[in-house]
Amino acid sequence: MKVVVVQVDGLGDEPVADLGGKTPLEAARTPHLDAMAAKGILGLARTVPPGVPPGGEVGSLAILGYDPSRHRTSCAALDAAGEGLALAPGDLVLRLSLVVTGLAEDGTEILRDAQAGALDAAERTAVLHALGEALGDDGVVVHAGRNGRGLLVLRGGADVPVRTLPPHAVQGKPLAAALPIGPGGDRLRALMRRGAEVLARHPICEAHRTAGDVTPSAIWLWGQGTSVSLPPFGARWTVRGAVVATDGLVRGLAATAGLDVLDAIPPNGDGPLPAVVATAIGALADHDLVLIHVADADDAGHRGDAAGKVRVIEQLDAELVGPLLEALVARDGDWRVLVAVGHATPCGLRTHTADPVPFVVYVARDQEKARGQKRAFDERDARELGIFVPEGHGLLERLLRE
Repeated sequence: MKVVVVQVDGLGDEPVADLGGKTPLEAARTPHLDAMAAKGILGLARTVPPGVPPGGEVGSLAILGYDPSRHRTSCAALDAAGEGLALAPGDLVLRLSLVVTGLAEDGTEILRDAQAGALDAAERTAVLHALGEALGDDGVVVHAGRNGRGLLVLRGGADVPVRTLPPHAVQGKPLAAALPIGPGGDRLRALMRRGAEVLARHPICEAHRTAGDVTPSAIWLWGQGTSVSLPPFGARWTVRGAVVATDGLVRGLAATAGLDVLDAIPPNGDGPLPAVVATAIGALADHDLVLIHVADADDAGHRGDAAGKVRVIEQLDAELVGPLLEALVARDGDWRVLVAVGHATPCGLRTHTADPVPFVVYVARDQEKARGQKRAFDERDARELGIFVPEGHGLLERLLRE
């Protein structure tokens, strides 16, 4: 049996006025996902357990079958593992995000944009290198990771408690009440002040400001954690697994769990999604399970871009789901596909929520069904016409067992 899991973070959403009161999933044209929903097992799963803050690390743990309430970790720690960044005992690692601040109408300083404004990945990397030179000392290391994602390591910082908030949860809100607090808060706030000074004079930021672009004006430190360990995936499931992902967090989770981490290399100049499909299908030759991770819907949700999220969903259906099913049918034999959502990122909120999210299971024998139920792959049909899985980390066990 061959198993493919497609994890689409941020896919869940709420009705959007600009989409006629539909969610992006309802508004998008998704013939392949809808066909899976009609003939397969459709439903909602709670991937974020009660009392656990929603985040990429939580949903990703659940999709891989780990109970997030038992295996607590952090996004920064998994990012570090994905980057191969060695953490010594006692080190604290945090995400370093470039954010845009501004003043509200009443003069209160707020966080306007959690996604670095107009800077592309190469520009973010250059700025992170400059921050490393300015902030780095014997106890501080700044690391520029994949796709311009930043990490900051405090040597020995794990012994000093601190509480932080993710920047996407602070967008549009006053900064003063959201800054790091606790015994370690003073040090982080000082680093954030120094980081803002670097951004104020960096030539890349200056050029964007001159052009009238939205430009990062501050750094945000959050998502802290220490080195992470997990029970081996293969020991529990007795399958050999691989992950195809660009996101550092998911790559770090995969590496920590003992899964093979694969890069999708576009064949013949094809786009990224065809390359992902080709890589995943190729990996099935010597793996029992392949997880494909897609983050574009989450990015659109954080931007509040509902129309963009619709485009992402339609591209996912046309360029990944359809060709994936076609390739699996051509392979013949027993195969199973799970399309699951790590967490919701509603465009109206621009942050993660703990709402249950859609999933669909589709297996080889579903191809033989003459007709299916009249339902589509969206939140409404999943809720009203599907099943409910209260513990999302049980989805993988059901998939491998049934």
